[in-house]
Amino acid sequence: MTDHPRKGTVAAPGSPDFALHTLGWRAFQDLCAAVLREVWAQSVHTFADSNDGGRDGAFYGTWQQPPDPIGVQDVPDGPFVLQCKHTKKADTTLAPSDLDDEFAKVQALVERGLCGTYVLLTNARVSGTSEATIRRRLLDAGVAYPLVLDGQWICDTIATRQRLRMFVPRVYGLGDLSQILDERAYTQAQALLGYLREELATFVVTDAYRRAVQAVQDHGFVLLLGEPAVGKSVIAATLAMTALDAWGCLTVNAHDAEGLVRHWNPHEPNQFFWIDDAFGAVRHEQQLTDSWSRHMRHVMTAVRGGAKVVLTSRDYIYRDARPYLKEYAYPLLHEQQVVVDVAQLPLHERRQILYNHIKLGDQPREVRTKMKPHLDAAAATEPFHPEVARRLGHQAFTGHLELTNDGITDFAARPTAFLRDVYNELGTDEKAALALTYQAEEQLVAPLSLDPPQTDVITRLGSNPAGVSRALQALTGTFLRFTSAANNDTTAGWSFRHPTLQEGFAEFMAADPNLLGIFITGLNWKTLLTRIDCGTEERGTLLRVPSGLYPAVAKRLRNIEAETRRHWEDRRLWYAFFATRCSNDFLKVYTEHDPEFPKRMANVWSFLDATHEAKVLARLYQAGLHEPDEHQVLLTRVAELAVDTPDAGWLRRTEWKILLNDIDRNELIEQVRKKLIPNLQHILQEWEYNYDSSDDPQDYYGQLEKELSTYKRAFEADDQAAAALDRALAEVQRLIESEYEDRDPERSDGYTRERHGSTNWTFSHGRSVFDDVDI
Repeated sequence: MTDHPRKGTVAAPGSPDFALHTLGWRAFQDLCAAVLREVWAQSVHTFADSNDGGRDGAFYGTWQQPPDPIGVQDVPDGPFVLQCKHTKKADTTLAPSDLDDEFAKVQALVERGLCGTYVLLTNARVSGTSEATIRRRLLDAGVAYPLVLDGQWICDTIATRQRLRMFVPRVYGLGDLSQILDERAYTQAQALLGYLREELATFVVTDAYRRAVQAVQDHGFVLLLGEPAVGKSVIAATLAMTALDAWGCLTVNAHDAEGLVRHWNPHEPNQFFWIDDAFGAVRHEQQLTDSWSRHMRHVMTAVRGGAKVVLTSRDYIYRDARPYLKEYAYPLLHEQQVVVDVAQLPLHERRQILYNHIKLGDQPREVRTKMKPHLDAAAATEPFHPEVARRLGHQAFTGHLELTNDGITDFAARPTAFLRDVYNELGTDEKAALALTYQAEEQLVAPLSLDPPQTDVITRLGSNPAGVSRALQALTGTFLRFTSAANNDTTAGWSFRHPTLQEGFAEFMAADPNLLGIFITGLNWKTLLTRIDCGTEERGTLLRVPSGLYPAVAKRLRNIEAETRRHWEDRRLWYAFFATRCSNDFLKVYTEHDPEFPKRMANVWSFLDATHEAKVLARLYQAGLHEPDEHQVLLTRVAELAVDTPDAGWLRRTEWKILLNDIDRNELIEQVRKKLIPNLQHILQEWEYNYDSSDDPQDYYGQLEKELSTYKRAFEADDQAAAALDRALAEVQRLIESEYEDRDPERSDGYTRERHGSTNWTFSHGRSVFDDVDI
């Protein structure tokens, strides 16, 4: 394996320089707190500005000599005060006269026995002469140990302390990364920054982020759940940057489980995998979940070998996906979630998130000044979404915003309504560019090369290739994100900057049937199956098709069905569309175009609680489109699988409760009693014969255990059948244990995970966080 340069090697000359002046006063104070916690291991108390007894925004506590002191030696144990002085001007030098008020206050603190050591931290430069003067005046005031640490000391500390950067990840976007990362990590970081630059600049370390870091350190795996627009992807992306630096990981932004397994290298233990929207972007996509279920054994093997894996999902999508993920075999999925919920964002975190987006957005100073009195109310709005806070900081989204308390809080509470208005006022080129991006399967590939359907769409929308190219550049950073090609496995292109922007555009398009008809004609068949909705009211906005366009959509789907049979994953997309995104009215229209469709769906296979045909059949039954003769064919097929596999899925899943009535179930139970129970030993022998030694025993035999356990519950009143099933289940357990005995029971993690305690800092300042938002 190739040796990599030592992590932390300085690639650029000179001392590191981070743009600390771009931080707000509160963010700089948080950075100072992180220095105390991570570098000096000090615990502190905080005081409100309005009643701090002369400790103006300072920290107070008892000094504990750190095990690895930096910049401090032989500090007395007595109480200390840490004073933070922040300036918004770059390259500023702190003068002793800037501290006249502090010198007066510190003498009173000394007399009250509250200050033995005085530590001044500033982002400004401090000359040698000024430092000597400041120290002398502090000594004259009675301070036993004065310490002055300037901006360069802070920058050097950031560059040499990985743990500090882990819990203050904004600094990755403030300086020259070549001075803190090795060449390999620097190359990856540059690619990540194309995705992350604005997110890092505005990132706030929340409790959810701290718990995510801890979970990845302790378990190598974390699942980030939450409502749309609460910051799941930003936390995951920030963890990816942290993994490059603090953990020395090779970082892979995979699209799905198959991509993770494809990139996993068992000989490279330090890999970090980040998968956004693991089970679907706006709705549960069954084919993605099935892929995770199939590959989960490989994923957990990678984790045990040292890889770190972070998944994100909307909470309502995960609730749909969870039953298919075999949590009984992979308890990490159940036990190590970090749930990112808007309710978990306390008010002080909301304020800092909103401050960062307003301060670092493109709003003119006069607009920020008018916003300032109303930002506390906006931060307290329920619900609060960080993505909406980002939009509030950009002129592109706030053209008609009333800069009043009602206007700003309404924007925060009703972002969808504002977004529709924004899309409506875009020019034809911008609308066409967004339409092409929406049509694209994953991203609109760059350089732009339009096929005939795409050209037809933009022409009928009133645009042209040159106008679309210009609009794509103009929309990047606000509505769109441009991703550069990082390696041979990825391509450059545009995608929506956030899923809620994509959903909002779908709502906008659906409001105009003429526009929608033009748009649908240009969709490729995969996008058609995953991006449109024909009459359901499920959560997660897709492109809603009005009933007048049902015949046109049905005709297109009938013509493309043959293409979906070429690959198993494509077929899953087909089933998922009919099972989840079609109303009864649409299904009636479709079966008129394809009369054999219901009969084909009756040809089901094991396992019955995962077969997609059953989900479609249940929908056809609800629509009154499942005929008696087709039902008899289905019943015969289920009876065969119930005995031969054996397959008890028809007793578990909701779709089978719809398809089978009490008479059907009693008939199937009788078939199992007569044909399966007497033949259990033969079934066990067949499963043992078909076992592949490369399979995980619990995963393989666990399926059989699940089926037999279901039948045991069904035969609770039949002592003889229940006893036979008990014996069979005991034999299954023996087979599992026997296989594990032949394997090495010891499994190495492949790397050492360190535990670092985290401290939650609670601030109760009288000074508003938004005080300098317009400076």
